Amino acid sequence: MNFVLPGRSQKLVCSLSKGVLFSLLKHLQIPEPQSFHGPYSTSSSKFPEYEMPSVTWGVIQGRKEKLVSRVIICDYLKSIGIIPNELEDLELPSTVEVMRERVEFLQKMGLTIDDINEYPLMLGCSVRKNVIPVLGYLEKIGIPRSRMGEFVKNYPQCLHASVVVELAPVVRFLKGLDVDKQDIGYVLMKYPELLGFKLEGTMSTSVAYLVSIGVNPRDIGPMVTQNPYFLGMRVGTMIKPMVDYLVSLGLPKKIVARMLEKRAYILGYNLEETVKPNVECLLSFGIMKETLASIIAQYPQIIGLPLKAKLSSQQYMFSLKLKINPDGFARAIEKMPQIVSLSKNVIMKPVNFFLERGVEPDEVARMIVKCPQLVALQVGLLKNSYYYFKSEIGRPMEELVEFPEYFTYSLETRIKPRFQRIKSKGIRCSLAWFLNCSDERFEERLQGKLIESESCGPSFCMGGKMELPGCDALPDDGDEGDDEMFYRRTVSL
Repeated sequence: MNFVLPGRSQKLVCSLSKGVLFSLLKHLQIPEPQSFHGPYSTSSSKFPEYEMPSVTWGVIQGRKEKLVSRVIICDYLKSIGIIPNELEDLELPSTVEVMRERVEFLQKMGLTIDDINEYPLMLGCSVRKNVIPVLGYLEKIGIPRSRMGEFVKNYPQCLHASVVVELAPVVRFLKGLDVDKQDIGYVLMKYPELLGFKLEGTMSTSVAYLVSIGVNPRDIGPMVTQNPYFLGMRVGTMIKPMVDYLVSLGLPKKIVARMLEKRAYILGYNLEETVKPNVECLLSFGIMKETLASIIAQYPQIIGLPLKAKLSSQQYMFSLKLKINPDGFARAIEKMPQIVSLSKNVIMKPVNFFLERGVEPDEVARMIVKCPQLVALQVGLLKNSYYYFKSEIGRPMEELVEFPEYFTYSLETRIKPRFQRIKSKGIRCSLAWFLNCSDERFEERLQGKLIESESCGPSFCMGGKMELPGCDALPDDGDEGDDEMFYRRTVSL
């Protein structure tokens, strides 16, 4: 075996047996070449793209030799389309063969020459010492091998990192936040820059602040899984100003905390350029200031939408198709802000259902302003409730016009059983009297223990829970504070 032994003034080429060569390497404290066993190794025949390169070290050179080698390497890089300008201050390998191995290794991962030009400093990473240990660790924590090239393309700085000193502590930190082990890879694929953060910096302070305003520590993990970007947000410039502004609109901090637990992406909305202009836009369309808190609690996404265009479009459609004036449109938005995101086809299906059954257009408009949830109901559910009303309850259509919330209650779990109870007792009452109350209140009314005048009650607790996009159903029972009651009533719409 021929071996190049570098020296200060000359290079000696020796012809040695393999055993003698390794003994010499050991004596000179030069590591002998060895196969890398593991996910990224020469022994892997299943994934040949991660084989160890045949050239893993270069030759010790003097200053003159280094300059010559650098020129040769830069010429090679230029010949394959890589711009080496950013490599001037970077220590390069001593031979062009080593650089060729690095380029080919990155290409086998799925990176293109353009990707390398985006961050040419990755060529300064030793395949054996840097790249393979990092890739092996990333695969171990859940980054799929098939997407490893994509991960490195999005965050090539990871190739410079130390697994023990930099990567592993971040992963332990995420696990400490209750991020499930199987979700670690998913979180890092979404936000790979997390691997470059210092634990005692932004990540820790953002978590500490959210917990201080009432976010449940157990919910931090799911929040990170859903939207890990808040870990990179500064408390003083992004998180706290957003929370303070929402509180200034009338939302209690406890409610803001509940909102963030379910929709952490709200923190990513630009306060000055998006959120504040959207609030002003709502006011300009006739929304009452005192209802802003309820609107945001029901539909937090509304503060991040291109709201002016959506409101203008929906207001025009309500006026043209439904004969609802701007004031009526504003009242409908206050009760159900999700209207801004509903398509015309979705809205018109329930409207056409009522028109086809002889309800006058102005009466349909009154029903929608009073109970805008109607426009989000499935026609099939409307049909079932309508036919039961006509065949079993047998009352005039005017009662439905006066109490359109009837359609938002479950036919099987509320309307049928309660109507049968009052029918068996011979009680004659309005729809609102037996539907718009809790089970306990309904029993008190049946037993005559509670004498009260009929009223429709507050508009925001009308009807049952509707399966609207982004709204989570919450339990009806249990002791609740004022803040919890406010949040439950609004989001349950």
